[in-house]
Amino acid sequence: MTTPALLPVSPASAAPSDRPCPAVRPPTPPPAVPAPPPVGAADRAVGGESLATAGLAAPAGAPAAPAVTATSWLVADLDSGAVLGGCGPHERRTPASVQKMLLAAALMPRLDPTQVVEVTRADLRDLDPASSVMGVVEGGHYSIESLWLGLLLRSGNDAANVLARVGGGAAGRPGGVQAMNDEAHRLGANQTHAATPSGLDGPGQYTSAYDLALIARATYARADFRRYVATRVAQIPAGAGTSGLSIAHDNTLLDHYPGTLGGKTGFTDLARQTYVGVAERNGRRLVVTLLGAETAPLGSLGEAAALLDWGFALSPGASVGRLVDADQQKQDHPVVALKGERPGAARLSGPITVGLGGAAALAALFLAAPWRRRAARRAARR
Repeated sequence: MTTPALLPVSPASAAPSDRPCPAVRPPTPPPAVPAPPPVGAADRAVGGESLATAGLAAPAGAPAAPAVTATSWLVADLDSGAVLGGCGPHERRTPASVQKMLLAAALMPRLDPTQVVEVTRADLRDLDPASSVMGVVEGGHYSIESLWLGLLLRSGNDAANVLARVGGGAAGRPGGVQAMNDEAHRLGANQTHAATPSGLDGPGQYTSAYDLALIARATYARADFRRYVATRVAQIPAGAGTSGLSIAHDNTLLDHYPGTLGGKTGFTDLARQTYVGVAERNGRRLVVTLLGAETAPLGSLGEAAALLDWGFALSPGASVGRLVDADQQKQDHPVVALKGERPGAARLSGPITVGLGGAAALAALFLAAPWRRRAARRAARR
């Protein structure tokens, strides 16, 4: 693979706010997008003054961060909350389907996974025909647990609409979106605003690399979420008038980056490629978030692997800030206690990891992955 041309990086002695992020030019320039709203000074400093930068925040003496196409990113310790480094961590960016993480954070505590719900015509009528779907049908009956699996394994925009409607109560889908925004506020994710439950582009919909780490920390605190997102294959049983579904996990590093505990990809023409993932090594769990990445040379998954490698190479005591704490009321306490496999419940197959030795070796796999081919072929809005 040809070594990509690197953009110039200022000396390490420069002030953090003056240090450009190590960047690589993609082979094909991305399309122009509208500039996001500016971030206020107080919000930019959440988590520490070193994070109040549109450039690179990295510990003194740290090895050079990898050059990536992502326009913003962050690596943090999921357990301690220490931020190991980031690029424009508080800058607003368009989320695409990583917004589904916020849907999970907001509604998993509200919804009984054993409840069976009916899909309505309204749940499906406004979906982009090229978007990612779980495959539910109008009039079909599905458990909430099956919908979570369809959301997280296949990035199902149809599942997102159903979950938001049911979780929104009397207010329906708008109520579910409001719950997402309420949860973002509770977590201190100040740059995050949801306009759609799925992450399909909507007016004023933004997030930040820092906010996504807060959201990931909230979701990974839940045993049910961890179980769903680490599932490789789920069998959704047939119901009244519906066929069964076999859902395989799409787009994460589960099979290709050792220690991966799960992740969520996203793509729209506006957002480009986005990713949130968690990996564990030697007892450390790191979360990586990135926004605005391009398909080549590495793609969002290859860039995530490179950033995770960089983070794991840092001293456990290294940090440039912290993830602010929210209240603990939603951690590991689903509305209904997790049970063993139930008759008629989705059957799960756990993750298998295979070491490949670096982000460059991963790139060819990611570029050939079905999601990448669909994105290139159909500009799929994930």
